[in-house]
Amino acid sequence: MQDKSGKAAAGSPAGGNSRAAAEQNSVHVNGHTVTQNGHSPATTPSPQPQLECRAQSPAPATAPREQWGGKYEFLLSCIGYCVGLGNVWRFPYLCYRNGGGVFLIPYFIMLFVTGVPLFLMELSLGQYGAAGPITVWKCCPLLKGIGIGMLCVSTLVCLYYNVIIAWTFYYLGSSFQSPLPWSCDAVANLALLYSCVTDSILCITSYWCGHRSAVSCLCVTCVSRSERVLGVVHSEGLHDPGPVRWQLALCLLAAWIIIFLCMLKGIRSSGKVVYVTATFPYFVLIVLIIRGATLEGSLQGVAFYLTPDWGRLANAQVWNDAASQIFYSLGIGVGGLLSMASYNKFDNNVIRDTLIITTGNCCTSFFAGFAIFSILGHMAWRKGVPVAQVADTGPGLAFVAYPEALALLPGSVFWSILFFLMLFMLGIDTLFGNMEGITTAVLDEFPQLRRNTLHKSLFLGALCFCFYLMGLLLVTNGGIYWFTLIDAFATSFGLIIIALFMCIGISFFYGVNQFCQDIIDMICHCPPWCSKVLLYFKACWVFCTPFLLLVRIHINVMMDICL
Repeated sequence: MQDKSGKAAAGSPAGGNSRAAAEQNSVHVNGHTVTQNGHSPATTPSPQPQLECRAQSPAPATAPREQWGGKYEFLLSCIGYCVGLGNVWRFPYLCYRNGGGVFLIPYFIMLFVTGVPLFLMELSLGQYGAAGPITVWKCCPLLKGIGIGMLCVSTLVCLYYNVIIAWTFYYLGSSFQSPLPWSCDAVANLALLYSCVTDSILCITSYWCGHRSAVSCLCVTCVSRSERVLGVVHSEGLHDPGPVRWQLALCLLAAWIIIFLCMLKGIRSSGKVVYVTATFPYFVLIVLIIRGATLEGSLQGVAFYLTPDWGRLANAQVWNDAASQIFYSLGIGVGGLLSMASYNKFDNNVIRDTLIITTGNCCTSFFAGFAIFSILGHMAWRKGVPVAQVADTGPGLAFVAYPEALALLPGSVFWSILFFLMLFMLGIDTLFGNMEGITTAVLDEFPQLRRNTLHKSLFLGALCFCFYLMGLLLVTNGGIYWFTLIDAFATSFGLIIIALFMCIGISFFYGVNQFCQDIIDMICHCPPWCSKVLLYFKACWVFCTPFLLLVRIHINVMMDICL
């Protein structure tokens, strides 16, 4: 990257005139004659400067960088990466807990002030630099630690996220039984119906649904998950993991094998897979919304989901939850977006893609709430209890409340298979992005791996196998404690810090004016509206976004002190 005067940007590998600097930078990164961004130049440079560059940079030639097969592959990959489990099991719960429809106000404010600007920054950085989360910071080596931080967070996310996919596999396989093994009609659960009132069962179920009535089928589902699937009743805590649950270990192995096979040829293979994995969840959501609308009591659930409570706007926790959900769903600061954008064509309209992906992601979260709460409303109507007693978030919704609601429907086996297949597709797409961030970072730092297809495959296989071995801790009897620890503390605060330093680094160290010019250079035929929108993003990157990130850090610290 260069400034307008033609001088090399801070930290670039060479100075001199802009043309020589670009050639030196391109050879340094990719080992072959390319433009500043890592893509083939539009015009062939003169032979003499090429010879000089080769003399100064004797690095061996590397294989050409892959590119997406088409713009739809990139869009679907990013949408699949962003639209994950959090859109289904986290947003609807946060919406009803934080004032119903009122929650959409802070949610969309946080989206357009922090989410969209940071999303555009990460996509633009990856597309212009044509490099992974670590190598891309050649424009400012002082900030290379941001890329390392992204790599660390992405590693932790991959470690526990595939465990969720393993749970989904287990439930998907169990769904091919009639009656469903977690329903009240299952023979194995008859004894639980009469023992749910005991103190021991209440203690077990309090982990997932402690605020609900114990004498219910939901209690049966909860105990079935805690005891038969997780084995948590046989562990005393983090210090007592116990033996590995072999059923979950096999499901985890199958999940990592699928990830390995889908990513074996890089974006050439994963880019084709997303045509199915990114679109199928939308089909299922539409089907569930239509089915839920036909059920008795569905309007009660939808009203519970959207009824506004205007007084909640004065609560700082509501705004903190809105910002947290934006980071959680858009996948900012993990490195996946940056890595996927690095395989784009240089002249791709990154502003257009940002608006499409972020809008699609947030609309999906909103409409997923109708699919969730319409069916939960029917379950509450069937049981004669308020919707609040059956609503939950996270694993409690996906693996306890919603499966039990589906078990009450005619044709419950079909609906259960459809639901867990959707969860699998949502999880696998998000994991593609996280794994792409890790592999791209390593392959860019060690380009010799990219040159040899066999070595690249062996590296990917070794990486997946190491993740599998580390993930075995999370499928022990006490694995759910480690899962909760990583999910709650290892990623959320770290993402805010990474996003803050990325925003400050680009705005003040690299230069926000130069960064905006880089974006305009990428969009060859930049429409007038793009230039005007960039003025808004410039204001966000310099003032609004860093300020709100600092406020959120302050709120989190104060909340931890109060606890």
